[in-house]
Amino acid sequence: MAQEQEWHPDPASRIYVYMQIAERIADQIRAGSLPVGARLASEPDLAAQYGVGINTVRRAIRELRERGVADTVPAKGTFIIEVPEPAAGSPEAHRDR
Repeated sequence: MAQEQEWHPDPASRIYVYMQIAERIADQIRAGSLPVGARLASEPDLAAQYGVGINTVRRAIRELRERGVADTVPAKGTFIIEVPEPAAGSPEAHRDR
């Protein structure tokens, strides 16, 4: 798998950091780099990858679960269960309108 470009959330943004992370992961799912059935990295690994605290990662994962995109299996991990809808402001969101 190709090395992904390093990305970190923007703490100065008006968008909460956990939402930036959830949307980043959703973008990776839409792009196919995280296919349905794939397991996300562990919470500590994601926290280190994004340079945030573990509670921020937990909130981002909870957001993905609430969207119906991911499911967490205790002692197994968090898995992608569905490709998310395009983000509201993206060109893909307006394609069929």
